[in-house]
Amino acid sequence: MKTYVVGGAVRDELLGLPIKDRDHVVVGATPEEMVRLGYKPVGKDFPVFLHPVTHEEYALARTERKSGRGYKGFKVYASPEVTLEQDLRRRDLTINAIAKDDENNRLIDPFGGAADLKKGVLRHVSEAFAEDPVRILRVARFAARFGFGVAPETMKLMKAMVRSGEADYLVAERVWQEFAKGLMEAHPQRMFEVLKTSGVQAKLLPELKKVPALAGSLPVRFARLAWGLREAQAQALARRLRAPNEARDLALLAAKHGKALPAAKKPEALLDLLTRTDAFRRPERFAELLEVARLAAPKPDFGRLERALRAVQAVDEGAVASAASSRQEIPKLIRQARLRAIERAA
Repeated sequence: MKTYVVGGAVRDELLGLPIKDRDHVVVGATPEEMVRLGYKPVGKDFPVFLHPVTHEEYALARTERKSGRGYKGFKVYASPEVTLEQDLRRRDLTINAIAKDDENNRLIDPFGGAADLKKGVLRHVSEAFAEDPVRILRVARFAARFGFGVAPETMKLMKAMVRSGEADYLVAERVWQEFAKGLMEAHPQRMFEVLKTSGVQAKLLPELKKVPALAGSLPVRFARLAWGLREAQAQALARRLRAPNEARDLALLAAKHGKALPAAKKPEALLDLLTRTDAFRRPERFAELLEVARLAAPKPDFGRLERALRAVQAVDEGAVASAASSRQEIPKLIRQARLRAIERAA
């Protein structure tokens, strides 16, 4: 039995980046041996164990064979006979197919991943890359993280995957997982460049004709993509990507009210806009909406909206309601008090 650190931990160490998690491959062991040594089994689809002390993941060396469409269409074979090189061969990119011997820290790099790291190239390990469409998204995401280019042969393979229909079997949850990570990377535009060149963007993101500069939180970045879209387009985009509620709702607000934000000037318009965007109940989300607006249209001054919201929040609605002669009169009086507050704040 022999263990190796593999994948991202080795890659990031070679790049001089902080290491978050260490994954290990175990060669020459059975599940029974791992349990006997105190490792805790956690894998459902293939044998993965947690170290009894460090709780790091140790997976038995395995191979995969395509048995259907999409990323779930695989049969996994784990056995003591599977070699480290066989295990590394099933990985997506050469930069992720580097291992380090746990005993002597010796690098095992059968596919030239270290050289590709130095050259800044994302290159597939083998033709098995084409069996999993999620790998196209991973290439795009790594391009966004490191600013690397894609090897011509890898881009050719990804284009073929799109033409063959393999990319049609992308699972929405996995799409959002990779897409969201790419949005938050240092070079998000690189992700869209890869998706466009490979042909995936036309399938997954047909609404996006031009990708703007992105900054801020994940919901803000996603909503920035929706700025300028029609509400129905933003809804379709969020549904197709299975965007979580926080990102979806902000994107819909940006699409629906984006043009109105810089246009609202009079107290009535300001109050109506604050009401439609639910700013009174969700002031934090409204602040994010203004952040999106400033990224999209930096020249207009949105300070009047912020002043209007603060003024309305300061209105003592309880006192206003207590002065009403009837319950039916309360909404009218509160609106009048809010308008007066906005007028004073202006």
